[in-house]
Amino acid sequence: MIEKNKVISISYSLKDGQGEELDRADTDKPLEYLHGSGNIVPGLENSLNGLKVGDKKEVTVEPKDGYGDILADLKMEIERKSFPADQKIAIGMEFMAELSDGKKHPFNVVDIKDDKIHVDGNHPLAGQTLYFSIEIMNIRDATADELKHGHAHGEGGHHH
Repeated sequence: MIEKNKVISISYSLKDGQGEELDRADTDKPLEYLHGSGNIVPGLENSLNGLKVGDKKEVTVEPKDGYGDILADLKMEIERKSFPADQKIAIGMEFMAELSDGKKHPFNVVDIKDDKIHVDGNHPLAGQTLYFSIEIMNIRDATADELKHGHAHGEGGHHH
């Protein structure tokens, strides 16, 4: 049964509100994660508690339990001269920037207009309701190492 500190293998399909598939993990290459460690979005993780191997479930995750709402503060216009002169800038490029609280945060370049670079630090799926179709493939006890590191290791999990 799915509970905290178990390593769970799931196959899934993730669709947006228009029914377009955004991501998937097939039964031959399932996603493996450590349950209760925040390795997957909270709305999905919380809905899997108590399920067993072979269970299938449709899960709808609202933005607040997924990748959050779109924050206007994370959309900015930066002067080209704020970047190193020799740095190539292209739409879709990701870079790390320091927020006012000193924390590093990833931003994506979303538009370039003359010497103004438009960036967005929101997750690409922020503000979206997510529709998961899940099948539980395997449940096992986590190893001491996995518990210490806070994530699953091995195929489908995290590699060091």
